[in-house]
Formats: sequence, C-alpha cells, structure tokens
Amino acid sequence: MTTAASFHIGYTQYLGPNGEPAQPLPAFARDPAALIPLYRAMMLTRAFDTKAVALQRTGKLGTFASSVGQEAIGVGVASAMQSDDVLFPSYRDHAAQLLRGVTMTESLLYWGGDERGSDFSVPRDDFPNCVPIGTQVCHAAGAAYAFLLRHEPRVAVAIFGDGGTSKGDFYEAMNMAGVWQAPLVLVVNNNQWAISVPRSRQSAAQTLAQKAIAAGIDGLQVDGNDVIAVHQVVHAALAKARRGDGPTLIEALSYRLGDHTTADDATRYRDSEVLSKQWEFEPLLRLRTYLMRMNVWDKAQDEQLGKACLAQVEQAVDAYLAIPPPDTSAMFDHLYQALPLALREQLAMAQRFAPPAGNRHG
Repeated sequence: MTTAASFHIGYTQYLGPNGEPAQPLPAFARDPAALIPLYRAMMLTRAFDTKAVALQRTGKLGTFASSVGQEAIGVGVASAMQSDDVLFPSYRDHAAQLLRGVTMTESLLYWGGDERGSDFSVPRDDFPNCVPIGTQVCHAAGAAYAFLLRHEPRVAVAIFGDGGTSKGDFYEAMNMAGVWQAPLVLVVNNNQWAISVPRSRQSAAQTLAQKAIAAGIDGLQVDGNDVIAVHQVVHAALAKARRGDGPTLIEALSYRLGDHTTADDATRYRDSEVLSKQWEFEPLLRLRTYLMRMNVWDKAQDEQLGKACLAQVEQAVDAYLAIPPPDTSAMFDHLYQALPLALREQLAMAQRFAPPAGNRHG
C-alpha cells in the first residue's frame, strides 16, 4: 500500500502562559503602540462582560453569554480585519463586535431583548449575533461567494464554538467554500465545552482544525489565549483569502472560564481544580505580564485603565437603561403587508397584557 495523501496541522503561539515569548515575535508585536490597544480592548471587554452578568442577575438584562477568558480570540480576529470585511458572530463574540464599532449600548439592547440593538450604527454590513449553532457559517460562505462574483477584495469571517464544528451547516458551508475558493475565514473558538458537553465527547479527531482537510482547504491551530498569535494567524488567512487563494479554518484553543450562559451552572459538570488551573492561562494576564516585562506598562497604568473601562461601561449602561422599550406591536412589524387573522388575534392579546409604558429596565 502506498500513501495517497498526507496532511499537517500547524500550531502557532508567540506568548507563553508566563508572558515570555515562545518564539521571535512578528513585526507588529515588537511595537508597544500596537500591543497596548489590544490589551485595552480586552480589558474593556472584560469590564463589559462582568457588568452584563451583574445586570442579568438583577433582572435588567436577559440571558447573557460571557466571553471571560476568551477575549483574545475576538480582539485578535477583529483587529486583523479590514473595515469592509464582514463579521458573522456567534452569541459570544462581543469582544470582536466592540472592536469593530458595535457600541456597548447596542449590545446591551440586544441582550435586553430589544432587536434595535442589532441595528449597528457603525459596522453596517456585519451580521447580528447568531444563536442557532453554526448556521452563520452558511451565511458567511454565501457572502464570501458574493464577494468573489463581484470581484470585491473583501473577506467573510465567521466565529463559532467547538460545538458548531459538529453541525452539518459547518461541513456543508466549508465544503462549498472550498470548491468555490471563496474568500472565507472560519474561526473555531475551541473553549473545550459545548454547553455541558466536553470537547472529548464531541469528536474523536485529534484536532478540530483537521476537519478542513475533507473540504480541501487549509486548517491550523493557534493559541487562543495569545492575542498576538490570533491576530497574526488571522491576518495571514485574510491576506490569503483576499489574494484569491481560498478559505482557511483556524482552531483557536482557549477555555470557557465562566458558565455557558447566565442560565447555566457549570459547577454541575466541570471540575473546579481544572477550572482553577485554567485561570493561569487567561489572555489578559499573559499580555499584561509581557507588557510589564517590556517596561511599557505598570500597575498604576493598569489601575487607571481599569477605572476608565468601568466608567465607559457605566456610561453605556446608563444610556441603555434610559432607552424606552419598543411598543408591544414591534414584534409584529415587517412580517406581512397585512397581518393574517391568527397574528392579528395574537397582536390584540399582546397589547391587552402589555406592561404600562415606561422604562422596562428600571
């Protein structure tokens, strides 16, 4: 028997867990002026995330999906994208969304059950949060094919969890994008958990990146807690797609330090000792340690940044809480030119039991 084909899955890491370079850094990462904004973005995301969970616990926000411990993935991806690229996020990607121009108030509106929060003022072409698992990969592949047909130098970027790679939507979209050589970058946030199902029970594959092989596209792994590595790998994949050299599947290895959502209790299925150990690898600590070792960051600056981030978040929360809720009839708008009888009856019932006008968030 001879070998018909062989494949290789590369792994990229620049900063180790102790904040020391694991290999020579890429050119951009040797400039503190390029790294500090990435750290600021992760700090702001962490502050926003913490406040959003608190708002949910006090009844001022709906179910929320925390990104704690995974900030480097969203920030690394978004910082590598061009403004006219299009992001297809999952429900855990506010780190990328905030860096792309979605406001914290818009995000809070969405998580408060108000779809006006998906009407982004800045990244107008970016798609809203995708709650169904993996279905945004199909949307991203379609958009990428449209960019190809229109000869537009744009790239579609989809971020989704490790559980999403078990869905048919993922395989089908990736397969067609490979056939088309479409400008598509797929980023798997492998945080080791699909709700309560561990990575080991989802797939027997040694890596999730190797699922790209069946589609005839490049697949690789990156340390998802190393924002330098995520940025560099995604930047290269975007450049490749823009050249017309096809899609890339990137598996970013991280860990979900929080619950799946605020409706979950991960203590029921996750080992507390494993969780405690994983905090040693989290991305903010890693980059902060490196910046301090470079003598371009110190404790006073860090405390000042923390206060500034909290102030930004509180300002966004105040704006969110002050926005009057939409009228009850809003959920029936834009469905039909004329509502059918069944929906007219539902509208009448909704209006009958609607809460009095006022601030629903208070």
